[in-house]
Amino acid sequence: MVEMGRASSRVGARLKAEDRQSRHTRLEVQVYETKFRVRYAETDQMGVVYHSNFVIWFEVGRVEMLRQMGFTYSEMEKQDGTHIAVVDMRCRYKAPARYDDMVTIRTRLVNVRDSLLHFGYEVVRDEDGIVLAEGETVHLVVDSEFKRIPLPQRYLASFLKAAGKS
Repeated sequence: MVEMGRASSRVGARLKAEDRQSRHTRLEVQVYETKFRVRYAETDQMGVVYHSNFVIWFEVGRVEMLRQMGFTYSEMEKQDGTHIAVVDMRCRYKAPARYDDMVTIRTRLVNVRDSLLHFGYEVVRDEDGIVLAEGETVHLVVDSEFKRIPLPQRYLASFLKAAGKS
């Protein structure tokens, strides 16, 4: 377990170093928005969205981002045998979301490498613009046997453009 923690820290440190290096050559990072209403089933007894739902919302934002980019995650899986497996996830809770709130998930690509994708998320309440949570996920590109592979060329340009690196 300690080794996994160290590996995760190394990945995070390496990503941060790459982000610092590439700041000077970056174009504008594209932010993709997905809006929805908080459902009653997502709340706890206090009427507040249960914390694990934010992780699901990150996935919703990520999947809808791909759709807005012109392809779907299911196409990547079926047509190319490409999967993007989560290897690290972080969420910082800032304010409670409640039943019936309209929220927006803002999703962006923080970094793209040939077999690694780093997404960033911001969950915002529409009514007042309050940031409810911020998060990140890091994904390895793998095949159906979970072996690391490069992102297929047909997707690479779109991912780089979204990350401001085209």
